[in-house]
Amino acid sequence: MRDFIPRRGRGIVSHVSELIGRTPLFEVCVTGSGVRLLLKLEQFNPTGSAKVRMAEQMIADAEREGKLRPGGRIVEPTSGNTGLGLALAALERGYRFTAVVDHHASKDKLRAMAALGAELVYVGGEGGGELRSVERRRVAAELVAADREAYWPDQHNNPGNGGGYRELARELLADAGQVDWLIGAIGTGGSLCGTVRELRRLRCPARTLAVEPAGSIIFGAPPGPYRQTGSGSPEGFPVGANVCRELIDEGVQASDVDAFATARALARHTGLMVGGSAGGAIHAALNRIDTMRPGSTAVVLVCDAGEKYLDTVFDDEWLRRHGLHAPEIEAEVGKRLGRHEDIGLRWVS
Repeated sequence: MRDFIPRRGRGIVSHVSELIGRTPLFEVCVTGSGVRLLLKLEQFNPTGSAKVRMAEQMIADAEREGKLRPGGRIVEPTSGNTGLGLALAALERGYRFTAVVDHHASKDKLRAMAALGAELVYVGGEGGGELRSVERRRVAAELVAADREAYWPDQHNNPGNGGGYRELARELLADAGQVDWLIGAIGTGGSLCGTVRELRRLRCPARTLAVEPAGSIIFGAPPGPYRQTGSGSPEGFPVGANVCRELIDEGVQASDVDAFATARALARHTGLMVGGSAGGAIHAALNRIDTMRPGSTAVVLVCDAGEKYLDTVFDDEWLRRHGLHAPEIEAEVGKRLGRHEDIGLRWVS
């Protein structure tokens, strides 16, 4: 009797990484002048984030270049989403993965990395929630120096970071037809700059609006504390090579209050939950939308899901404790989101 050999049909995959990409666009509103505001929903990727795209690219590049050998160890300082992408790449390809993290990161991201088999090395005390990007890099460098089998992708400077978003740019053109504005939170610079680099290579002259948290130093503003994760650069942190100034037409800041209020208003108005940094990018887009050329298409890169922030952005008590609860701003954003609701909210295919 022959053994039964299962056959994969069309649409069936055998590796989770094969599910990366082809994320949907969500049309939030259309203004009276015909400007469309679309959200690229990268939380529909495996691990719930855009960062899985570039994690796969960086590891594939390292293998091809001989920097990462079978059974080796990947080490990366991360606030969570890049770490989740690297954890997936490591388990599928047979590597060990060590994430250097701090307690500023979302607890759910940290739990998820551990669930995928990552080793978590913490910097800073458990009681503190300070962002410790500089210290994370120092510890990662020490770990790599002590282990000859270790490889540090260094997402802030690795060209594979931006290169991982080439397909995202092609998806935007295929689904939206045109992209006049590309708006996104900026941290490592990979998702925003990598996407716009490919758009321009494909002769799409999209104008780029980069959004950092108020308190970040990427565009030269005074440093200060902020609680948006996965974007911005704190005082003393070297801005990496993947922040390509020539690809950014304008840089603006979003306060934690505005970013979180926008994410919460979007959830209440549409049922769509996005992360805090994405809320900041959407807030910046709403502030700019009335000045855009009639008939334009503006796309906001939504790099991860709000479900990772239930104990912070979507927790009223946490917001009150940190002086970030702003129901009046949520109500105002809700009005702006709903002013064209007669047009309807729909998936864009």
